[in-house]
Amino acid sequence: MTTYSGPARLTLVDGTRVSGMASLSTNQRGGVEGWGGTFRPDQTSADIRNPSDGLSLELPYDQIGSVAVTGVRKLLATQILVSLAGSGPAPF
Repeated sequence: MTTYSGPARLTLVDGTRVSGMASLSTNQRGGVEGWGGTFRPDQTSADIRNPSDGLSLELPYDQIGSVAVTGVRKLLATQILVSLAGSGPAPF
């Protein structure tokens, strides 16, 4: 299992980039490889609370991966945690 924890930017369908912190890992189950994790945006907005398909996650050094949002939950009054499932090769 490979992991990444650190700064990232989630790019929404309209091109808006949302900075935050990501915690990602790869998983291998029964020959199926995949990756996913969570993203905590620095600031929340309606766009990030209701994301659609076609998102990408950019890590430092221009490493980019396609992601889908699998869930959004509230952490504190001003913070949310976005659960992500990656598709294609992991960017870390």
